[in-house]
Amino acid sequence: AQWLRDTGNQLAVYIPLLRSDPELATLVKAVINNEARYVTQYPYCDAFQPPPESGIPPAFNGNEVGARVFPPYNASIVYDCKYEIDSLCAFLKLSRSYYNATKDASFINEAWRTAIDQIFLVINQQSQASFDENYNFISYYRYTGSGDSGVPFVNNNGTGEPKAYTGMVGTHHRPSDDLSVFAFLTPANAMLSVELTYLAQMLDEVGTLRNVSQQAKEWTTKIQNAIWDTTVVNNIFAYETNGFGSRYVMDDANVPSLLALPYLGFLDRDHPTYVATRALLLSHANPYYSVGPTWRGIGGPHVDAWNPWHMAQISSIYGTDNDQEIQESLNLLLNNTSGLGLMHESLSIYNSSSYTRSWFAWANSYFAEMVLDLADRKPGLIFKENKSYHPGQS
Repeated sequence: AQWLRDTGNQLAVYIPLLRSDPELATLVKAVINNEARYVTQYPYCDAFQPPPESGIPPAFNGNEVGARVFPPYNASIVYDCKYEIDSLCAFLKLSRSYYNATKDASFINEAWRTAIDQIFLVINQQSQASFDENYNFISYYRYTGSGDSGVPFVNNNGTGEPKAYTGMVGTHHRPSDDLSVFAFLTPANAMLSVELTYLAQMLDEVGTLRNVSQQAKEWTTKIQNAIWDTTVVNNIFAYETNGFGSRYVMDDANVPSLLALPYLGFLDRDHPTYVATRALLLSHANPYYSVGPTWRGIGGPHVDAWNPWHMAQISSIYGTDNDQEIQESLNLLLNNTSGLGLMHESLSIYNSSSYTRSWFAWANSYFAEMVLDLADRKPGLIFKENKSYHPGQS
């Protein structure tokens, strides 16, 4: 199966090479074309079966037995249909990253334009309040199970907790594939605002779809204003909010996360609100931060509260210019691979040999991307010479 989010993250490290490697560029463009087809058909779904042209038969997803999803989907096309707004952000990011690296706009075809229209349809639908002014309940997506299988029962007929209008876009699941507590996931909306900004810039540069560019600019302003107006209290970002005043202050390792806001391009790593939020997240005040003798960091409910993820240590490196903090995170990563030399998904703080996934492709790709960032930003920490390096440079 192909997750939109994971695919984008696994390809991100190769983007700097596209200009000098036409075959690699063709591969990435093919992925964009294929994903455009998926997003056009099922914009609320996050993972898809192999395309018919591959000759690979569809896989059975045993984890979704008993799931009741609306809108319905074709299981020969869709592998998993959890609505996660960051999945659509990943498609936008891969598209603009490819364009910025190659200046090839040939992927902006009818299928891609239709996919973009579908993304804006979801944005418009999921930004609405749960009730209209006459208390008619508004629902465009539902996901729930009976509770007898691996699919949990979701209240309010599979819509989750009600939300009020804020200007942000609601989501049903987090980047971890876990259910959201409240609909407005701050880091996912931050990522969306960044990618809509890039979308507008790309379309303006190409000189096409000016109406779409204008929509993107308008939504960027709405979303960013809502983030700053409704999620920040005492200089701390909430992870999730609902528009009624409820806030969930925590962070999850999976990107987009609050810790990864500088990586996402939402703000600078020295922004006072980020600095304050980061300090809280890397402390007892974050329910999913834990510390052991040899391993520490942020995890999430996807595994256990005492299993920090390697991904969060990587995000932490992106979030600081402090050499000592970066070196500490690098050492934690390098010394906690169980001798395999690869990034796990998560690792217990109580037992360094108790981990999930011997190698986690998303985390390994993110690690490689981070090393390239340090090669440019902090070369003295990883090279003998304090000289910046860029991919393709001799």
